[in-house]
Amino acid sequence: MSTSSIIIIIANIVIAVILAVGLTPVFVWWERRISAFMQDRSGPNRCHIGPFRLGGVIQSFADMLKLIFKEDFTPSHIKYKFFFTIAPVIVFMCSFLTFAAIPFADVLVIDGKENIMQAIPNKLGIMWFLAFAGLSVYGIILGGYSSGSKYGLLGSIRASAQVISYEAAMGLAIISMLLSYGSIHLTDIVNAQTGTYFGVVPMWGIFIQPLAAIIFIICAFAETNRAPFDLAEGESELVAGYHTEYSAMRFGLFQVGEYSAMSASSAIIVTLFFGGYQIPWLDTQAIQGNMNYVILAIIVLLPIKIFFLTKWMKKNNKAVGSNKSREKETKVLTFIFWSLAIFIMAALISFLITGLGTNGVNIVTAVIQIGTFLVKFFMMSFVYIWVRWTVLRFRYDQLQMLGWKILIPLALLNIVITAIFVVVRGS
Repeated sequence: MSTSSIIIIIANIVIAVILAVGLTPVFVWWERRISAFMQDRSGPNRCHIGPFRLGGVIQSFADMLKLIFKEDFTPSHIKYKFFFTIAPVIVFMCSFLTFAAIPFADVLVIDGKENIMQAIPNKLGIMWFLAFAGLSVYGIILGGYSSGSKYGLLGSIRASAQVISYEAAMGLAIISMLLSYGSIHLTDIVNAQTGTYFGVVPMWGIFIQPLAAIIFIICAFAETNRAPFDLAEGESELVAGYHTEYSAMRFGLFQVGEYSAMSASSAIIVTLFFGGYQIPWLDTQAIQGNMNYVILAIIVLLPIKIFFLTKWMKKNNKAVGSNKSREKETKVLTFIFWSLAIFIMAALISFLITGLGTNGVNIVTAVIQIGTFLVKFFMMSFVYIWVRWTVLRFRYDQLQMLGWKILIPLALLNIVITAIFVVVRGS
């Protein structure tokens, strides 16, 4: 194996780890700030290290450290301590491994060798996602069962019933997508979403299969056990559900597993229905063939974005009374952002002057596609948070009725319509 291949594998693993696990404190902060904005309040904004508050994100890292150093207490009535201990690990690992099959960019060719841009390159594609997404519920079941608590047991029963209900509809929705794309490989699915309808509308999965997209997104929300599908831990009925008896880092693993599942679901939704790493109206070949124009566009747009970002910071991060720490933070961050922008612009200008070569063009294309994927990923994650703080929790009978009486029949109808269309059209 060449050095370049090893570097690419390490880079893919690092990206997957950051998106699946490393962003948890950021998502916690993001959730608090978005909910505060919706409820017309400030949210966390005072925890700081020196002059740095970073909009309140320091609070999330403080909470994370608190969980790490807190006493890991096991109640004395727990009989199955092994199951009690392993349950949060199962939830965390399954949610994390779900992310491993997500492609961040098109196949990267270095010195004639193709490198798949996934953390764990495999031929299972969407089947990998379904397998580990379904396995994570076993951790919830074990955690609730081994807790020796009626609240934990009821929470785990609810979670298992919910997963069975919504995984059926999710699998049927995916069948419609596989009939449309003709492949289970996620890279092939993303590349099939290049091109446009009538020269304007991107050929994304949400436009090819709108009903399947709606069904899959609803089921993905249910799979992550987040509101409005969080009956497994409904605090008004079950205290905290399956993790009532947990504390410290074992409780933290359940929380990290939830955000990791949200990240994986956001990534798979983007991959299947929103073009993945593909830029609308610019496929991989178009980017590589017009690399100089793409670099020029980045050089022009980057300072404009930094200008508006720093202007927004100066407007919203003002000093409070005699405390000038916020102004100092703004000056330091402004300097950092402009320094990064100047460095990136200088590198891009040097690429224009000296040329990139074949490998260089392929690498820059991959970096641009990773950036495109991240933008779509964060937008979908915002939708998750938005829905959580907007839609009320379903009753249990409503949840089951939605899964069995509405989503599954619609998914079956969609398969029939898709199959007829494929047979008639021949593709």
